[in-house]
Amino acid sequence: MNFDLTPEQDQLRDAVRELGRRYGHSYFVSKARAGEHTTELWHEAGRLGYLGVNIPTEYGGGGGGITDLAIVCEELAAAGCPLLLLVVSPAIAATVINKHGTEEQRKKHLPGLADGSQKIVFAITEPDAGSNFHRLATVARRDGDDWLLSGRKIYISGVDEAGHVLVVARTEDSSTGKLKPALFLVPTDAPGLEKSKLDMEILSPENQFLLFLDDVRLPADALVGESLDAGLPALFAGLNPERITVAAMGAGTGRYAIEKASDYTSTRTVWAGRSIGSHQGVSHPLAHAAVQVELARLMIHKAATLYDAGRDLEAGISGNMAKYAAGEAAALAVDTAVQALGGAGMTTEYGVATLLGAVRAGRIAPVSREMILNFVAQHVLGQDKSY
Repeated sequence: MNFDLTPEQDQLRDAVRELGRRYGHSYFVSKARAGEHTTELWHEAGRLGYLGVNIPTEYGGGGGGITDLAIVCEELAAAGCPLLLLVVSPAIAATVINKHGTEEQRKKHLPGLADGSQKIVFAITEPDAGSNFHRLATVARRDGDDWLLSGRKIYISGVDEAGHVLVVARTEDSSTGKLKPALFLVPTDAPGLEKSKLDMEILSPENQFLLFLDDVRLPADALVGESLDAGLPALFAGLNPERITVAAMGAGTGRYAIEKASDYTSTRTVWAGRSIGSHQGVSHPLAHAAVQVELARLMIHKAATLYDAGRDLEAGISGNMAKYAAGEAAALAVDTAVQALGGAGMTTEYGVATLLGAVRAGRIAPVSREMILNFVAQHVLGQDKSY
């Protein structure tokens, strides 16, 4: 059992950490408050090769795996710049296209995803069905050689920044008459596709949208893969990378909060010249949060290692556990940091309370803690399915 990164991964971690700190949390907050995007950071990360670390070299990527992308997600978050679209575009979309897209789709989209010039977002969640693909109401039907898509999607991140959205719909299998999932690459400027920005109580430069698809006409090659049979495996291909990279972003955010609080409590003096961190009532909660974050990091490393080794079933269990652990640890770390800083913790200047909304959302999305517990109960503990 080896917990060490490779020398190349160590270099990647150091380089991404340096990039993130050059921008920092103040950059992240200023962009979010101005209603702008982190375009400069994204393009520089792409130019340096960090966005495409998990994309094969023949398509302009680094040839690494999800372990490498998790490093990028964690270190940018640890610098105060948790970029949600790292999860959506390189982790989900690039993985789905690379593993299940056609060769033409790989050639068309992967180089741009690798260098940051292209973003593809992901649309599965619906107002009534949530992310339960068995109950999705978005339907794709044939019209000659074309496809027509109709339905609604909600909580879709970054549509205003992306050239395409990867839409999960249901199609009718001509041989059985049953509905089956399929994924489509939909241009965000396609006629019939409309977006409505959702107002969120989360400070983020990345926006959330409600999408309306009204007979959006797509050519045959918009279908991901060679046939409808690619739909289900393509859908599942993006789930483990999503869980792992979301967890990595959460762990990085937890590290950031603990570092900010530790710096403050080790230098803040109130009684008899002693730092407030010398009091166990202050230091023990921070130490407890640090333990939880480190435990989450270990599970993230395990999940990413299993995924990169092709052990998908085990990676699914570990990925869900990692997402659960990191979501809880990040929320604990930020809340504990705010408490340790007292009034200063609620100011924008100290850069901790600005993350409260994001870490709370991390316990809900992209899959709730309760659904993860259902998954673990069924697949680890052998309990009957509860839903």
